[in-house]
Amino acid sequence: MNFWNDPLKVAADWLMGIFTSWGMNDVAAHVLVAFLGVLLLITILMVIDIFLVWIERKVVSRFQDRIGPNRVGPFGLIQPFADIIKLMIKEDTTPDGADKVVYNIAPILSMMSVLILWAVVPLAPVMLGVDLNIGVLFIIAAGSIGTLSIIMAGWSSNNKFSVIGAFRCVAVMVSFEIPMLATLLIPTIFTGSMGMNAIIQGQNIWYVFLSPLAALIFLIAAIAELGRAPFDLAEGESELVSGYNIEYSGMKFGMFYAGELLHAFTFGGFWAIMFFGGYRFFGLEQISPFLAIAIILFKALVGYWIIMWVKYTVMRIRIDQMLAFNWKFLTPVAFVLVMVTALMNALLRDAGNWLYITGMILSNIIVAWASLEIVRLVSKKERERVEGLKQVVEAHH
Repeated sequence: MNFWNDPLKVAADWLMGIFTSWGMNDVAAHVLVAFLGVLLLITILMVIDIFLVWIERKVVSRFQDRIGPNRVGPFGLIQPFADIIKLMIKEDTTPDGADKVVYNIAPILSMMSVLILWAVVPLAPVMLGVDLNIGVLFIIAAGSIGTLSIIMAGWSSNNKFSVIGAFRCVAVMVSFEIPMLATLLIPTIFTGSMGMNAIIQGQNIWYVFLSPLAALIFLIAAIAELGRAPFDLAEGESELVSGYNIEYSGMKFGMFYAGELLHAFTFGGFWAIMFFGGYRFFGLEQISPFLAIAIILFKALVGYWIIMWVKYTVMRIRIDQMLAFNWKFLTPVAFVLVMVTALMNALLRDAGNWLYITGMILSNIIVAWASLEIVRLVSKKERERVEGLKQVVEAHH
């Protein structure tokens, strides 16, 4: 078998041959090969995470018209490594009265919750970790570990500001998981499977063209799940002095920060998988697995760039506005969209491709128009109510 056609299989068989020739039994050799594969993936992800720091600084410097890293190494490329050294040599402090076990486990869980998501990410047609038939459900379940790590960090720090920051962050994360889960059901409806690879293989036409509203809702919910602007209540500096991670220093703080960046890149990858064809792009993925990996990583980077674009151009909104936006608008729209999509899929399943595509797009347009029209009417009534109260107050004065 050619290495360039199935590199993982060739490398795994080669390592199995070496380990068994050393006298190791097949089960132990298989476990060791799997461990080395996981270690390689984590190493690559951490290297990507390091360069995401550089990319984010360069992007924000462009958006905000200021100088990014440009001193340490060419174009400032070595600056992230200098930051890692700084974090590693900084004093590791633990506040008095903190629950030390929970306090120290929280940053590890935060990073782990991101890394285990990549277990179900298909990087190429022949390169996927675990092809779960409930991959979509796994994303939601594994992502909830990050929510747990935040509440653990805030509570165990023995600091009222960190507790308030953790509560605010978890309230937003739990709330926006609902519309996210609803929109993840839409690719499942189109494909008839929750498997990640099946969803990619089913996208002869990208699902963003069948349900653009679902792709938009997923992106908004993902930004809120990440705690990024305009939903960055986790780190309201002016109110919480950095929120749930205020008591963390050194590499523990670095793990929270690195986890956030990698999480944003990971959600960019899931956005690409669910709505933009994953590693598929005009048949180029069939040429080489490495080309397929480059395609999905590029799509993930585009999603990550859009998330950065929103973060550095939109102001933070209040928590009451944020939760009202989710529960009164985004969640109902997501549920209505799922029901309409399921109905249209049942009605047009046996129709021609163009009729199916047209019906799906029109249903999205109608749901979006109806939602905005309802919002317009509610806003108009609210303005009239406020104006009426103002007139009553002025009449009393």
